[in-house]
Amino acid sequence: MAAYVNRTVSILGGGGGVTVAPSADLRNSSSPLQRFVKGKRKINDIFVEIEDYVLDSSNYVSALRKENKVIVDEGDVKLVTDYVQKIKGIRDVLARDHMKVAFFGRTSNGKSSVINAMLRDKILPSGIGHTTNCFLQVEGSENGESYLMTEGCQDKQNVKSVGQLAHALCKEKLNENQLVRIFWPRDKCFLLRDDVVFVDSPGIDVSPNLDEWIDKHCLDADVFVLVANAESTLMVTEKNFFHKVSTKLSKPNIFILNNRWDASASEMDFQDQVRAQHLERAADFLVKELKVCSPKEANERIFFVSAKEVLQARLNEEKGMPPHSGALAEGFPNRYFEFQDFEKKFEECISKSAIKTKFEQHSQRGKSVSQDIRDVMESIYEKALATQKDKSFVKKDLNDKLNFTEQQLLLITQEMKEKIHHMVEDVEQRVSKALSEEIRRLSTLVDEFNIPFHTEQLVLNVYKKELHHHVENGLGSNLRARLSTALALNIDASQREMTDRMCLLLPETKRNLSHSVIPRREPFEVLYRLNCDNLCADFQEDLEFRFSWGITSIIARFAGKGNSNKIAMANYQPPPAYNSNLMSPCDAPDMNCYYQPAPQTPVASLLRPEDWSLTSRLALASIGSQGTMGGLLLAGMMLKTVGWRVIAVTSALYSCLYLYERLTWTNKAKEREFKRQYVDHATKKLKLIVDLTSANCSHQVQQELSSTFARLCHLVDESTTEMAQSMKELEKELKSLEAAANSAKVLRNKASYLAKELDMFDEVYLKGKQSVQQGP
Repeated sequence: MAAYVNRTVSILGGGGGVTVAPSADLRNSSSPLQRFVKGKRKINDIFVEIEDYVLDSSNYVSALRKENKVIVDEGDVKLVTDYVQKIKGIRDVLARDHMKVAFFGRTSNGKSSVINAMLRDKILPSGIGHTTNCFLQVEGSENGESYLMTEGCQDKQNVKSVGQLAHALCKEKLNENQLVRIFWPRDKCFLLRDDVVFVDSPGIDVSPNLDEWIDKHCLDADVFVLVANAESTLMVTEKNFFHKVSTKLSKPNIFILNNRWDASASEMDFQDQVRAQHLERAADFLVKELKVCSPKEANERIFFVSAKEVLQARLNEEKGMPPHSGALAEGFPNRYFEFQDFEKKFEECISKSAIKTKFEQHSQRGKSVSQDIRDVMESIYEKALATQKDKSFVKKDLNDKLNFTEQQLLLITQEMKEKIHHMVEDVEQRVSKALSEEIRRLSTLVDEFNIPFHTEQLVLNVYKKELHHHVENGLGSNLRARLSTALALNIDASQREMTDRMCLLLPETKRNLSHSVIPRREPFEVLYRLNCDNLCADFQEDLEFRFSWGITSIIARFAGKGNSNKIAMANYQPPPAYNSNLMSPCDAPDMNCYYQPAPQTPVASLLRPEDWSLTSRLALASIGSQGTMGGLLLAGMMLKTVGWRVIAVTSALYSCLYLYERLTWTNKAKEREFKRQYVDHATKKLKLIVDLTSANCSHQVQQELSSTFARLCHLVDESTTEMAQSMKELEKELKSLEAAANSAKVLRNKASYLAKELDMFDEVYLKGKQSVQQGP
């Protein structure tokens, strides 16, 4: 009773008269229901951001997985991508979410009348007896139209047909478990405008399918309104229904409306006692039996109203008539104000309940999604940073190794150039010295040639050709015997040193390749290209008998000692200069093309008369003269000088010597003379090519060592090129990792931002720390 008085006084503003209360249409814009509308708008905005965020995260991890499978797992990709459809489903649910109020009670208790009174219009069929035959759901229409739709049909029907479809007395009535959705213009009812949906039900005492009703129409209800008959008391049927509801839902929000309280006006003497009795029994039902609220809360959820009076009063208000014109009995203002108090408490309760039931789960789900994606992004960020750090170390090591390799390559190149230069000079000196010694021993080599000798020109030409080959092969074999082993050892040692030095600059995977740079299994051998065929092609033998002590021979021998070298040098043309560093052994010039043999002339033509003495000139003149006068003159001079006996003895000895030489001028002597002439001729020719041959051999050595070093340098260059390419790839990977880390960091922070947004939403709408401003 005290609670009732307090509510009534608060509504009347302290006045005790029966003046007309402020119209319910003057509803403050900041009603509790607006919390739900604002909360719904806010959480929808948050989930728009979450949807964009999840989509961005999904695209990011999918692209990152293709580029770098190290820093993102396939499970993380699937986790994030699956959230795209889940968040889309939550958004669809949020868009459809509304506050659902289910009205239950026995037949004819006035459930439809209460809904009509709250809607301020007679929409649902009502009357005595069993009126509502099926479930009716009233919700606001988006386009301001009024129509209805039956379950399983999308066709819009006239609202007036609800009386035929839902009235239990009509023949075309629907099944009691079916649902008829009635769409009513939002601007005609502020409750519909705030996303409230009313569900009217058949009487719970006319059907045994209570469990089916609960499962189909009650599990998503935010508030239950039990409409009881104030002329009686709570029945077991009503209690059993809500007992079933409480077993399926955790602490449902229940209001108890004792309708038809206008009947108490006829029993004014017992009105207070009856009210107290109903209040006590209803409170015990809520507190002790259902255990859904405290005693204090129970008193705030039990009301005594007359829905029929309120509906009539509000219809009169729409027509411009005073509200009390619809009064059915005395005490109407109190009943009217208590109905308004019910609506106010109902708004507060449904707002809190709907926000909690509709948004709490979605908020927690949004936090869970944000946290999961944040964990993924945190993992990607940490892996990207760790990988970036490792790659940076690898890049630094590779850069240091590249710089070291390049510096060492320059040092080794300089050292090898000097070493090759010294070795080439050494080879040139050795070959020059060895060849000079072999030239001095040429007569021995020629003497070893033992093919039969004949003076016939055809056989002699073959003999000379074979002698050329014998000399060339003999000199070559002698030079190889003296030089090749030492040269081969030096070259092999130098190549191994090069290989060992350069191997240190190669990565371990390529060090085995350095051994293939020297593919030969046999030691390097210098080729001595003497080519005696061309060198001695101008050799012309002179096998005519000449008395060695003849005057002509003596004079020629005497004159030839001083002039032979001058004649040979006068007829020698030096070869053109060339750079041995740029030529291969096979490109060495043919040394024989620079020799211009002097034409064969008589001995007298080779002597220069201006260099002879007077006596020699007279003797030569007398010998060369075929006249008798010359011979007599010479004989006279000799006879006068030495006497005839000396001349006779000398002539006899001279004749014997001549005869001896003439008789010993055999084929063997001719062979010895031929070999002597050949040795003299070949010696002169070979001396001219000593420098050229040594230069050619040194060039071969230089080519061999330079080519080996060049191949090793090529391997090192390939390695440095690969290292440089690896540096570029690492730089590209580092930039990619940096971009991935930055993106992961941004997405991680965005997840934290969304989680804070949801926390603020919880603080404001779920925990109620920010109070809703009320109007004056």
